[in-house]
Amino acid sequence: MNDLTIVYWRDIPAQLIIGSGRKAIKFKLTNSSYSSIQDNIIKNFSQTNNFTFNFRQTVNGKDELGKCVIAYPKKIYCKYDMRYNKTLVSDGKNLVVKSDKNNQYYLYPLKKTPFNAILNKEYLINQMKNSKGILVDNKYYKIKIIKDNYEINIFFDIESLKIVGWQTEDIYKNLVVTYIHDIKYNVKIDNKIFVLPENN
Repeated sequence: MNDLTIVYWRDIPAQLIIGSGRKAIKFKLTNSSYSSIQDNIIKNFSQTNNFTFNFRQTVNGKDELGKCVIAYPKKIYCKYDMRYNKTLVSDGKNLVVKSDKNNQYYLYPLKKTPFNAILNKEYLINQMKNSKGILVDNKYYKIKIIKDNYEINIFFDIESLKIVGWQTEDIYKNLVVTYIHDIKYNVKIDNKIFVLPENN
């Protein structure tokens, strides 16, 4: 009789191994694994009120760096590194992108941007509950959202359960990939940072 081994991930059966050594046959128990990952991510995410992080954003092969604060519902403040001298702010209704370096100021209704979904925690949780995510490289859990003609992919780390980035398009249909790190949850923040900057 062949040896049978079950490999567990976070106390949930994730892989079945029949036999041993080089002749062993391995089967991924994907349904149970996905379900467990999704449930744990939802539980962790539902307890998040705000978080701060550093980011690297790639647009058309060019990188931009900075720091952000996200506060639910629908608020974000990002300050790009000094070489970009750019600020991105949402007060929950509108989104401003201001660049002092290029003397540019853009004001958008939040609902017309991908951030309307990215910054809506309850909407993201409902999306996760009602759809199946995808495991990427056995490291990340991806949820795909189609909303208002935008395709948004949001990635979570399956070990830490933290959100680690998202992928979408800007208003010019350029691919925008945002990687986030050094994440701190539920910190004390000053809500004044979410006041939209003026167009000087």
